[in-house]
Amino acid sequence: MTITREAISRAAQRIAPHVRRTPVIDVTLDGIARPVTLKLELLQHSGSFKARGAFNTLVGRDPQGPGVAAASGGNHGAAAAYAARALGHRARIFVPEISSPAKVKKIASYGAEIVQQGKTYYEALALCEAYIAETGALSIHAYDAPATLEGQGTLARELEDQSPDLDTVLVAVGGGGLIGGIAAWYQGRVKVVGVEPESCNTLHAALSAGDRVTIAPSGLAVDSLGASRVGELMFPIARAHIDQVVLVGDDDIRRSQRHIWQVLQLISEPGGATALAALLTGAYRPEKDERVCVILCGANTTLEAFRDTVG
Repeated sequence: MTITREAISRAAQRIAPHVRRTPVIDVTLDGIARPVTLKLELLQHSGSFKARGAFNTLVGRDPQGPGVAAASGGNHGAAAAYAARALGHRARIFVPEISSPAKVKKIASYGAEIVQQGKTYYEALALCEAYIAETGALSIHAYDAPATLEGQGTLARELEDQSPDLDTVLVAVGGGGLIGGIAAWYQGRVKVVGVEPESCNTLHAALSAGDRVTIAPSGLAVDSLGASRVGELMFPIARAHIDQVVLVGDDDIRRSQRHIWQVLQLISEPGGATALAALLTGAYRPEKDERVCVILCGANTTLEAFRDTVG
């Protein structure tokens, strides 16, 4: 199925009353000639961009009985629980054992029932899908459903309105819902670059192999970027409209978190800081006149974890 600009525009109208129009800010970075635009999506409801796809799935729907169900490493579960509560629905969220306590606590704070079982996201997803098949609950997929991709694509539509002269957008990649939606909106008119941790390199591996492959994700950002396999819907978009994928290390991500705090006084989770790490380390080097935007996409961590991570 094709994710179209028209569908993304309809999604933007649908979710406008429910999501924040997150700000952009320009900053200077050492070694980069032009100011870099940061899209502060870590200020979105529930602490990440995931609220866009969750609301796009739910608005106008009326799930009865068991309500809605989602599987998540954490951020998507928080967004699904937040959207369900806002629209008056019950929610059951399936999370794996690796999910951070902070994210599980956040999901619970929105009133969702939590099932924490399975060592990986995919084991939690299998449990969620079995529950949906048994009960008829409405599925809110984390990254591999049209409504999710179209909802995440609204970020790019919003960004184009705020910063219409961009050349390049850097996006952290997990299952690929965000970068897939962004690339579907821009369709090559702006260069889209994926950024992955070296130990969660699922899109980099897939593009190198020419097909979706399965990896064993690990490392600092595994609870938000730790998909074992990119989404089926986003992969054709990636092959057509994503310019490249670059890799960064866990220490690079820590440095990026520290930089965001020092410059903006904002706390980012590791996955949310991953895209900026590509500029700070030179994994992506802009041309002299290149106008670059980085998506800061998630903030769901605790003060204690942040302090332990960045020192």
